Amino acid sequence: MTQLYDIAIIGGGINGCGIARDAAGRGMSVILAEMNDLGSGTSSWSTKLVHGGLRYLEYYEFRLVREALSEREVLWKLAPHIIRPQRFVLPHHTGLRPAWLLRLGLFLYDHIGGRKLLPPTRTLDLATDPTGIPLKPGMFHKGFEYSDCRVDDVRLVIANAQDADARGAVIRPRTKVVNAAREGDIWRVTFEHTKTGATETISARTLVNAAGPWVEDVLSTKIGMNAGAHVRLVQGAHIVVRKLYDHDRAYIFQNGDGRIIFAIPYEDDFTLIGTTDNDVHGDPAKVTATPGEIDYLCTAASEYFVKPVTRAQIVWTFAGVRPLYDDGASEAKSATRDYVFELDEKLGAAPLLSIFGGKITTYRRLSEAALAKLDGYLSPAGFKPWTSTAPLPGGDFDVEGLDTINARILASAPFLSASHARRLARTYGTRALFLLEGVHSTADLGRDFGATLSEVEVRYLVRHEWAQTAEDIVWRRTKLGLRLDRAQVDALTNWLETAGLSVSMV
Repeated sequence: MTQLYDIAIIGGGINGCGIARDAAGRGMSVILAEMNDLGSGTSSWSTKLVHGGLRYLEYYEFRLVREALSEREVLWKLAPHIIRPQRFVLPHHTGLRPAWLLRLGLFLYDHIGGRKLLPPTRTLDLATDPTGIPLKPGMFHKGFEYSDCRVDDVRLVIANAQDADARGAVIRPRTKVVNAAREGDIWRVTFEHTKTGATETISARTLVNAAGPWVEDVLSTKIGMNAGAHVRLVQGAHIVVRKLYDHDRAYIFQNGDGRIIFAIPYEDDFTLIGTTDNDVHGDPAKVTATPGEIDYLCTAASEYFVKPVTRAQIVWTFAGVRPLYDDGASEAKSATRDYVFELDEKLGAAPLLSIFGGKITTYRRLSEAALAKLDGYLSPAGFKPWTSTAPLPGGDFDVEGLDTINARILASAPFLSASHARRLARTYGTRALFLLEGVHSTADLGRDFGATLSEVEVRYLVRHEWAQTAEDIVWRRTKLGLRLDRAQVDALTNWLETAGLSVSMV
């Protein structure tokens, strides 16, 4: 007899893991299958922001902006180790949007989202403010500084998956759906583990298709249905360069084509620049930053910075596909970033919920809305939404308390360097103390893979965060790929294979 779950979820990105967490916390039995690593699709290729989306006001996306703005401080409180406030500088560019329009937009930005903790907008004299120093002299006189937040996107996915797992959900990365079929009021879903080829069939009362860029493919090839809604695949590329300036603010730059790009402090020693908006076709898993996109970002940033940004400065590029709801917009930049549900329900038949679009910032609200759609099939009577106040794993401390966590780590492991302790605090929050249990000396950390990545940390990531490959560890779980060389990554791959913990997929 197959296992019967309340809800089966296809897709282990931020939306799938967010729904799994919310549902498990309501007492539902949940299984989630992700064909690759958790968060390895769209969720890992973002601009690393929890933000309202200032430019969406131009497209009258007021509901989305209001919801996203209200979520910034909610998510900050839930995960203050991986979500932190970030001040953004918007220089006024003569000939583009007028200063009064920018200020009006920022006035709305400050007031429609219930901001309580983040500081408000202020006007800058870029001739005297330190944020004007990296910019071309004499070209930018006035600017505006406003608040949003930055996030470690994959760690947010992992934290949701961890909490879902702790509440009883079954999380299956590297497990693809072979097919799913209705049998009356039950779904029969067959999974295949991509590493072993082993298959398993489960039953579920409801099925959620949160496959992101593959949402239509899942419907057509795995379920045998045509979607009523459609997804628009839009590629966003980013470049990472060595730190371009010394202060801690980010920039948002207007471009002559109407788009904006960000330049954001990243991982202490780098600057992240992005993003592009280009329609793409073909396999979403195979996209890369194109030469044209790289040139576009270098040129756009060089329009503002006194020192041009060149290809020679780039240390990493990445690109991903956003699965936007296709609203018929003529250009990718103006396509809605809101989410849309398609609920397929027939009398006496098991329901199917497919998700189109969405943003990292609104994933929690999307999860609540998804379960509300399925409320008549699943939710226990009177069970209210709960995720707005329950900290994510590692985030059980005050938003101002990251230094305290850092101090606790050093008190527990005084042999760590200050930078190592700070990295652990920012990556794992209070769970860093669990990671370090039983570690009393440098020798207890085990093998040193470079850039403060230790054997103890690697084993923790394999055992508690579903990491299997060097790529999972150095690019998604830690971002230490920016600091490790090829030989060090190869050594980690070989160690994982020798230890029997992984098969290399890097």
